[in-house]
Amino acid sequence: MILDWDDAYANRAYFPGTDACIARWGVESARFRAQAACRLDIPYGDGPRQRLDLFLPAGTAAGLVVFVHGGYWRSFAKDDWSHLARGAVARGWAVAIPGYDLCPAVTIPQITRQIEAAISTASDLVPGPIRLAGHSAGGHLVTRMACTDLSPGFRPHIAMTLSLSGVHDLRPMRRTAMNDDLRLTEAQALAESPALLTCIEGTRLSLWVGADERPEFIRQSHLLANVWTGCAADTAISLMPGKNHFTLIDDLENPASAMVQALLG
Repeated sequence: MILDWDDAYANRAYFPGTDACIARWGVESARFRAQAACRLDIPYGDGPRQRLDLFLPAGTAAGLVVFVHGGYWRSFAKDDWSHLARGAVARGWAVAIPGYDLCPAVTIPQITRQIEAAISTASDLVPGPIRLAGHSAGGHLVTRMACTDLSPGFRPHIAMTLSLSGVHDLRPMRRTAMNDDLRLTEAQALAESPALLTCIEGTRLSLWVGADERPEFIRQSHLLANVWTGCAADTAISLMPGKNHFTLIDDLENPASAMVQALLG
C-alpha cells in the first residue's frame, strides 16, 4: 500500500546525477539543432508555446515520428529534447517535437487537445505512417491519442505508440502536492487516464520502463499493458536493466538501439 504519493513520484530525489543529466540534454539539443536539417517554431496553435520543431532526414522521409516530452505537464520545453530526434532521423524518418502550454496556466485536458493539434499539423507536413513516442507525462499524452473518445484525422496513420516511463492512470496525481498546479478534478482524472479508457482495437503499443525506476512507474506501465491487452491492443513491455527515469530516453539518440528499432519497426 502506498501511503506517500509524493515520494512515489519523486524521481529526482532517488537518482544522483539528475541535474547533470538534464544539463546534458540542453547542450546536446542545441548541438543537434545547429547541425540538423530542420524547420523550427512551426505554429500549430495561437499561443507562443504552441509551436513544433521538425527535423528532416536526407531524401524523402519514410514517415513521421512525433516525440512528446515530459515534465509532469508543468515543466520543460521542446528545445530541451531536440537531440532525441537523432536516432530516427538517421534511420530516414522526419521527427516532430512539439511544445505545449504548461500547468497551471492550462489543464491536462487542454494539453491533450494541443498535442492532438500538433500531431495533426505535423502529419500535414510529412506524409506516410506516424509513430508516436512520449516520455513520462509525454507517455500519457501519446497513449491518449489511441483512446476511442478522441477521433483525430491522423489516427489511421498511427503505426506504433511508444511510451517511455509513462503515467497512464492520473488518479494518484490528485494525491500529490503537484496537484496544486495540475488542478486535476476527479472527473478529469477519470476522463484523461488511458488505463481507464478504451483504446482503438489493433493499437500497437510498446511500453519501456527502467528497471531502476521508482516502482510506481513500473506499475503504471504494467497496468496499461494489462488493460489494453483486454481491449485487443498489441502490447509489449521492456524493462531496461540499469536505466532510470532520466537515463531511459538516451537510447532514442542511437539509430541502432533496440528502442529505436521498436519505434520504427
